[in-house]
Amino acid sequence: MITLQQAIDIAFSTAQSLKTEPIDFVQATGRVLAHDVFADADMPPFNKSAMDGYACRRADLGLELSVIELVPAGHAPAKMIGPCECSKIMTGAQVPEGADTVFMVEYSVETAPGKVRFSGEKTNQNICRKGEDLKEGDQVLSSGTWLKPQHIAILASVGCVRPTVYKKPQVGIISTGSELVNPEQKPQSSQIRNSNGPQLYTQATAVGFPANYYGIVPDDKQLTREIILKSVSENDVTILSGGVSVGDFDFVPQIISDLGFEIHFNKISIKPGQHTTFASKEQKYIIGLPGNPVSSFIQFEVFVLPFLRKLMNYSQYETRMALPMNHDFSRKKSDREECLPVQITDQNEVRMVDYHGSAHIHAYHQASGFINIEAGKTEIKKGEIVYVRPL
Repeated sequence: MITLQQAIDIAFSTAQSLKTEPIDFVQATGRVLAHDVFADADMPPFNKSAMDGYACRRADLGLELSVIELVPAGHAPAKMIGPCECSKIMTGAQVPEGADTVFMVEYSVETAPGKVRFSGEKTNQNICRKGEDLKEGDQVLSSGTWLKPQHIAILASVGCVRPTVYKKPQVGIISTGSELVNPEQKPQSSQIRNSNGPQLYTQATAVGFPANYYGIVPDDKQLTREIILKSVSENDVTILSGGVSVGDFDFVPQIISDLGFEIHFNKISIKPGQHTTFASKEQKYIIGLPGNPVSSFIQFEVFVLPFLRKLMNYSQYETRMALPMNHDFSRKKSDREECLPVQITDQNEVRMVDYHGSAHIHAYHQASGFINIEAGKTEIKKGEIVYVRPL
């Protein structure tokens, strides 16, 4: 078996980035930027008042000043500031020539009609200088950036309203197993409700990937082959749950091989999710996940999701929170890396959730996230730092 990191490295090495497309910038959240973005002008584009107040010469602070005009935001000043003069100015407005200071309106006193004096002891300049944030031509975003709302604001500020981004991979989802029935049905003897299909579909769509759900396919080799072919023809990545283990009816790997896909691995040294299969053929990919719901859930988070993002030319890993354990923990078997559900307490400490194994998806309804315990580690002591991946 290979480690999770080795599995990710193998998958990443086969991934070919999808094509790019221009898109309306307000629709670009969750996309990956395909080119660098540069400032098209200085920011701010002029000396800008940082507050409501009076623009004057610092040398004249404390003297009686004549108010020569009002400068609202969005209007250019008409007059230059001379000795013992000032302009009343609004936040964001252009500072008139001759002025090198803006003092707050709260620190002004009207001495006569059209006359004011600075009433404070000292003041900052309170001027945002032209180009102090950005110079024209400065790079503001790099290719490969996963665009979030703050990046949309940056695109807007430099007029990049049609950024070029990578396309999102289309995902096909198939549940396998004759024991499965749809959630709206009452299971009969030896049947269980299918939770993997809806779970994987919402895991994909919740993070913005378009998905097609093909429902349940029974343990029939020909039917399974047909639905896999359909998904492969309609999607970039096909995800199957079940049928990839070592049972008599687990014939998905054989079908994948018969369809000309190269199986790069079919086991990962991880718990849950040991029987995970990854295969590729040109720019099509098949990922087979175990049928237990926690296995498919966790493997989507730790393996499938990074791979889908890699197809968009994004390969940074998720941020994890470093927090202390609030109790001792031990496990009997440590031959594999293990993902376990945890809660984050009100004291920002980590507490293990009661968890019975890979079929116990209900343990995750109360989980704040999960931690990875590396192979060979049997104990975590109270106060030891662990790394929580939020859910």
